[in-house]
Amino acid sequence: MKLRFLLIYLFILIAAGITGCYIILNGSLAEDIPVHTTGINRLLVRLGNEWNEVSSYNDRLTVTGEDFDYCIIDNDGNVLLYTRDDIAKNISKATSDYDIIRDIESDGDIVGKLIVHNPKNEIQKQTNMKIAVFVSVLLLVTVIVFISYYFYLKRNIVDPFRKLNSFAVKIAGGNLDTPLEMDKGNVFGAFTESFDIMREELKASREREEKAVKSRKELVAQLSHDIKTPVASIKAMTDVMSLTAKDEEEKKTITAISNKADQIDALISNLFHATLEELEQLEVKPGDIDSTEIVQMIREADYLNKVSELKIRDVVVSADRLRLNQVISNIIFNSYKYAGTDISVNGRFDPDGKFLLIEIADKGPGVPEDELELITQKFKRGSNAAGKDGSGLGLYISDYLMRKMEGSLTPKNTSDGFAVVIGIKIA
Repeated sequence: MKLRFLLIYLFILIAAGITGCYIILNGSLAEDIPVHTTGINRLLVRLGNEWNEVSSYNDRLTVTGEDFDYCIIDNDGNVLLYTRDDIAKNISKATSDYDIIRDIESDGDIVGKLIVHNPKNEIQKQTNMKIAVFVSVLLLVTVIVFISYYFYLKRNIVDPFRKLNSFAVKIAGGNLDTPLEMDKGNVFGAFTESFDIMREELKASREREEKAVKSRKELVAQLSHDIKTPVASIKAMTDVMSLTAKDEEEKKTITAISNKADQIDALISNLFHATLEELEQLEVKPGDIDSTEIVQMIREADYLNKVSELKIRDVVVSADRLRLNQVISNIIFNSYKYAGTDISVNGRFDPDGKFLLIEIADKGPGVPEDELELITQKFKRGSNAAGKDGSGLGLYISDYLMRKMEGSLTPKNTSDGFAVVIGIKIA
């Protein structure tokens, strides 16, 4: 059922309603009250002739052979004869019911009254019944039409809309393989085709994105492989230089360069394998490390010799050497970049004795208190980083690595500057 059919029906309904009102107002549904003048006159003559017998009756119910009902009373108001119980039996009631009242004459004298029942109430009830039937039929047709229209709307609008909504939810959830069932017969027919075209485009876009990601991973893997070559050359040159070193200080510097080359090589290897295996996280393999190794990591990371104080208690901790070295290097490099002051490194145990807490502190301006929790998030930097190179990944990666080693990383402001406290689990 289309909209024009509903409008046509509404026009017909309004026309039928106006016609019905006109008929009711003009009384066309009402029946005329019958006039029984001849019958009444004939009955009066008969009653006058038979009055002696009729007057002997006392409140008697009889069956009439006339086309009308009546009641007979004498001059004293006594009911002599009547044809139905619900008719008027006195002059007052008859007058209020608009009944016909006629005198009964016998031998020239008025001996009683004939009350002829006026059937207007019964006729009015019949008229009201016809009106009620007319209105009921009109309402019934209206209800049927609107119920039909409701199911039309449900089938052609509501259900297709729900289907589109469910389809949109699936698309939002990433299900791009299930096509949308098309039905051009409903009002959303054109939209269903457009939605399915959108699904196909999204699917094609996802496939293109996956190909692009794969290409980037292959490029990173290729670059990682290519970088390993110059790193290997640096490693080889340091090996040669260590053999020709003139003094212990020069040999120590060459060893530090060699160790950094090893660190770069390990990081590149990790990047290479993570890319090939499409891993989304850096691999961490904790093992036992003596605190003296941590001291060595700090000295190697401090290539500008800014660490003026280094105190770490002897203990064996559980950590990944490569990842812990990466964390320490990140922190010290940040201190170089943002503070440029002397650095103090102090180690202590936490109150429960489960972690070695190493505090790496400088005398820089620090970070606003409301930004401390943000600087360990991805791509987040403090307001003090304005004008300095960086991507906001150093502390994020360091925090991630410490959590993977079941440790912690906490940045804080001190009375002298800024500090980062790393918690390393004691083995």
